[in-house]
Amino acid sequence: MSAPTTPDVDPVVAEAQAYAEKLLMLSEASVDRHFDPFEDIDWDNPDFDPDCKPERWILVTSADPIGRHPWYQSLPQDVKIEIGKVRQANVAKVGLQFEAILIIGMMQHIFNLKNNDPEFRYCSHEMIEEHNHTLMFQEMVNRVADVPGMNPLVRQLRHLASPGGALFPNFFFMAVLAGEEPIDHIQKDILRSGDDIHPIMRGVMAIHVAEEARHISFAHEFLKKNVPAQRPFNKFVLSIAMPIIMFILGRAIATPPKTFFKQFDMPKEVRKELFYGSKEAKQVFADYFIDVRALAEEIGLMNPVAKRVWKLLGIDGPSSRYRSEPKRSVKHAVA
Repeated sequence: MSAPTTPDVDPVVAEAQAYAEKLLMLSEASVDRHFDPFEDIDWDNPDFDPDCKPERWILVTSADPIGRHPWYQSLPQDVKIEIGKVRQANVAKVGLQFEAILIIGMMQHIFNLKNNDPEFRYCSHEMIEEHNHTLMFQEMVNRVADVPGMNPLVRQLRHLASPGGALFPNFFFMAVLAGEEPIDHIQKDILRSGDDIHPIMRGVMAIHVAEEARHISFAHEFLKKNVPAQRPFNKFVLSIAMPIIMFILGRAIATPPKTFFKQFDMPKEVRKELFYGSKEAKQVFADYFIDVRALAEEIGLMNPVAKRVWKLLGIDGPSSRYRSEPKRSVKHAVA
């Protein structure tokens, strides 16, 4: 007697179930492991006073291109401290503004989701966490330095968040990664450096990195699910748009505003070398997208034309073997 055969599983149904299970896992992680910026950061601790041991604001050489530049290293200590405070406060302000844009678009994305769609619960958890991040970042800014965040022109991108989240979700979640990946890489590099950084900065970064891991995972999973099913022409457009989005928003996130350069009278040649011209600056910026390049390959967006666009924009390079793979391992693997 032959063994009974199991009915074939519809691959579309199986894929939907696997996606729902991943989102449930992320949602449960948001419940089991979440933070409150006013409970989990000891703001009233005397050591958290921005002027307590102010030398801890000096930019670390291992994780900040400004910190290791000869121009910065030649400055008096009090100027180094002030630059460090303004630099880190502005990174927090940019993070706040980006999180606000993300919330606008994500709220539009979930507005028309069907009942029982697992994205509704997860996206709602993520927006709650992002709201907490805006509170956390603003509290840091209020205590450390009065900074503007994004350049005025870049701030206007917020007007694209609402239609993007509602009508063009694939573009929107690419934009999410374009903002989240650079901030995540910058903060991880600082935390991994082992340098004695100010506890305000360390506390804020530790919370943000922990929760941002879930947010980045969701954006990756969303694109893995939705992009491969697109028609060939749509996929081609997405493949060209992806590196352009990474470049534009990545620059907006990683480059200080003009007020920063003016306030500290940074020479134009130093500014260009730090953020645009030098080989090291270009490599640092390209490394922010090592996980995104791996994602593009996985979902079929790294075609020959797209590769040329990545290269033309100077953000091409190796792909990670797994998300958040340390750069030293990647370099070893390439070698």
